[in-house]
Amino acid sequence: MKKIVFIIILIIVSSCSSKKGVSQTIEKTNTEKEILEKKEPIAVTLQDNKSIYYYTNTITKEDLKKHLLKLTSKEFEGRRTGEKGQKIAAKYLADYYQSLEIEAAVSEGQYYQNIPKDFFNGASKKASENVLAFIYGTEKPEEVVVISAHYDHLGIKGDKIFNGADDNGSGTAAVLEIAEAFHKAVLEGEGPKRSVLFLNLTGEEEGLYGSKYYTSHPIFPLKNTIVNLNIDMVGRVDKRHEDNPNFVYVIGDDKISRELHYISEAVNKKYIQLDLDYKYNDEKDPNRFYYRSDHYNFAKNGVPIIFYFNGVHADYHKATDTEEKINYEILAKRTQLVFVTAWEIANRKERLKVD
Repeated sequence: MKKIVFIIILIIVSSCSSKKGVSQTIEKTNTEKEILEKKEPIAVTLQDNKSIYYYTNTITKEDLKKHLLKLTSKEFEGRRTGEKGQKIAAKYLADYYQSLEIEAAVSEGQYYQNIPKDFFNGASKKASENVLAFIYGTEKPEEVVVISAHYDHLGIKGDKIFNGADDNGSGTAAVLEIAEAFHKAVLEGEGPKRSVLFLNLTGEEEGLYGSKYYTSHPIFPLKNTIVNLNIDMVGRVDKRHEDNPNFVYVIGDDKISRELHYISEAVNKKYIQLDLDYKYNDEKDPNRFYYRSDHYNFAKNGVPIIFYFNGVHADYHKATDTEEKINYEILAKRTQLVFVTAWEIANRKERLKVD
């Protein structure tokens, strides 16, 4: 996740810096959930398809761990944007999609969206690439659900490798498993009605550059992008939830589409039963996480988003963010939540409403 420090003079200015030291115990005032509850709720009727249970259960902690063990291995050298380890990670992602025969999204056989060095404005000294795979919708292929996670991290500093297991090996593994679940549905004749783009982003740590490049050079028109479900740090449990790890922070679900909030709530209640924590969705929360991961570049362009997050922890942006600290049970449930949400939105009769 991107670092930002906030300087308050007469207005709040966002700029890149550290999240360390930001209090996570600030009391909620008027949370977005409380505000929503004062409005007339939107009735949501979920799709009636029992197959979703089968495909959801193909997402397992064992498979997630296989991906994370690979992504956090020494071979990947901390996946720093533009460096050798990031290139190896990009190839791992592309090879995995190709092994499943999920189509490349950029062009036939081309999974890489190449980002020139100059686009990084000095934040990276080398060119880099997003990795994109795509499943065509059966009925409305022009409408696209985007599931994203950044796969870059901080690389090597001195003699330490910053492997970024939670940030964001966890989200990257989640996207791969979600892609496989959708692909199994396709093979069995139950592919999604709308298209689904699996967007693995580079350059997030340098300033959201991968998502900035994609949204300024979209492979599929943003006007036809109906939602972005962004996964950034979903493998750990923060101090706030030490006694109840069955949670995920949900950020931004009501900002552009109130209907998205109610769909998210409904699918979670029906299928997953996580505690959805809206603490960081509060506009008054000083962390301002809504502005600090790749979903924001979609939101700036009017695309409804949800940002899934487990909160920061003592190992954030340290070499100690390692694989053995991942809670695979909760990572699997959070990944399943993103899948069922994407499945519902991709298969609804009507397009998600923007308000």
